[in-house]
Amino acid sequence: MALNDNNGGDERKPIMPKGNRFALFFFLALIGGFAVLLVTNGKPEVKEKPYSEFLTLLESDSVDWVKIVDHDMIQGATRKPANGEATLFKTLIPYSDTTLMDRLSEKGVRVTGARGNNAGYIILQYVPWLLGIVFLWIMFRQMQGAGNKTFSFGKSRAKLYLDNKKITFADVAGQKEAKYELQEVVEFLKTPEKFIKMGARIPKGILLVGMPGTGKTLLAKAIAGEAGRPFFHMSGSDFVEMFVGVGASRVRDLFEQGRKNAPCILFIDELDAVGRTRGAGYGGGHDEREQTLNQMLVEMDGFDTKDGVIILAATNRPDVLDPALLRPGRFDRQVVVAMPDINEREAILKIHAQKIPLRDNIDLHRIARATPGTSGADLANLVNEAALFAARKNEGTVGMEDFEEARDKVFMGVARRSLALSDEDRMATAFHEAGHALLHYHLEHADPLHKVTIIPHGQALGLALSLPEKDSYSRSRSWMEDRIVISYGGMAAERIQYGETTSGVKNDLEQATGMARRMVCEWGMSDEMGAVSYEQEEGPIFLAKDISRHKDYSEETSKQIDRSIKAILDRGFEKALSLLREHRDQLNILAKELVERETLSDDDIRALLSLPPATSRLSITG
Repeated sequence: MALNDNNGGDERKPIMPKGNRFALFFFLALIGGFAVLLVTNGKPEVKEKPYSEFLTLLESDSVDWVKIVDHDMIQGATRKPANGEATLFKTLIPYSDTTLMDRLSEKGVRVTGARGNNAGYIILQYVPWLLGIVFLWIMFRQMQGAGNKTFSFGKSRAKLYLDNKKITFADVAGQKEAKYELQEVVEFLKTPEKFIKMGARIPKGILLVGMPGTGKTLLAKAIAGEAGRPFFHMSGSDFVEMFVGVGASRVRDLFEQGRKNAPCILFIDELDAVGRTRGAGYGGGHDEREQTLNQMLVEMDGFDTKDGVIILAATNRPDVLDPALLRPGRFDRQVVVAMPDINEREAILKIHAQKIPLRDNIDLHRIARATPGTSGADLANLVNEAALFAARKNEGTVGMEDFEEARDKVFMGVARRSLALSDEDRMATAFHEAGHALLHYHLEHADPLHKVTIIPHGQALGLALSLPEKDSYSRSRSWMEDRIVISYGGMAAERIQYGETTSGVKNDLEQATGMARRMVCEWGMSDEMGAVSYEQEEGPIFLAKDISRHKDYSEETSKQIDRSIKAILDRGFEKALSLLREHRDQLNILAKELVERETLSDDDIRALLSLPPATSRLSITG
């Protein structure tokens, strides 16, 4: 989906509260004080001696040095004996001894002086304990106010979005059906008394289901913007932590916040992270994730419609959710947020293109045609890449060629123009891509060719791109068979020109084989196998659910399936060979022109081969 402006501005920035900063300061000061105390306490032990004993040591020449502190204390050390260690001592001078300095001088004792530091020592002893008391008091206050995340594991991490940057349904292009379903929620949040008076029960939970990038989160914000109510956003993965009980506690806290701010919206993104089917994990019923889910089920079931709290959730895996989540009274309404069609893609492109300067040659409808199967997020990225291409060229506006380059980069990879290919490799690539391209003009049910290039993109050395005239939600057997023929075009051209094929046909064979297998096994498009489905589920195995698989048909049927698939592929390859041999002159001309010009559009090829102009160039309007 699309949005006029970036919606990041309405999110509160994570700024450390002032109380937390003071707590951090006192904590660091406490650590420093204890470190200093540890250092001072690590000094050697000092023995206190009487003054008379000190004089005896002095007369026996046993004193090495002394420090006189404030004229009334002596600190010193004895001389180191031959088989021992020096001893530190201190003594108080009980009276005014005027001959002390002369005696020290006669005995050769080193004398220094210092001022007393009793007050500083006392502070050094007790300040760390005072700081510790203050720190614990601050921590207690922070815990009471739930402002310190260090002691709030069980607090919800939901982010509150207010209407400082309002998002409405007008900012969401397309999705008419989804908007219609959600309009009831908006009306209930605005005027809940109207529904309560009629005895109607608004759905307590609404599950948005859709592929990634289709705009599920944007639609949820638009509901809050339309109703002008608070919007709490939290990811499913934010509930579960390594600590037992944290997830359930966060669920309780989230729903408590919703009750305090009612009427409001609680939006849980990626619900499948916490709402998977119970009993499917390694921890059994005591798994932390399952305890979180149990608490969520209890909270949702205990909600009363008069609370005015709407619970929205989004997922792209509704198949793995616990059935208890989807029952009436919980997530009892599912809203499908589908991929945009061609008209919706054009509307999305218009919204995003408002941010950038465009040239007059821009055809957004043609760009929408060239991007089937893309989501709103893909289209936003496409517009951004086009603007980046124009900026790199130092151009003031964005042109159609910038969008073409952006489309090629997003869907096929970066153009590798610096890749050094030999003339033989370039010619082989040209014949390969010419084989793909030429078949578009000689097959009745093929999509129109958009362009063909031998400029490497990503892992491919060349590309032939078709451009459907309209979105198709189902394909006929004729289209499938022609598509297989086109897939074999490169291989057939190599066989005709060189008598053998190269490793560059790997991706073509995978595409053709996969399509033929689905024709036989899923769509009943094989005369030999008939209208029977032999589909095997290919999704990832979910623990404790469909953990054992078996085929629903015999080995003989499996052999028949293989023969049917091979028959379809053989017919496609033979048809590709036949058509390219019949038009060998056009193949040679197209390949040589590709070597010279590297990229040819549909109009270029029609002019080169004297083909009639395209008959279907009309834009599709809704």
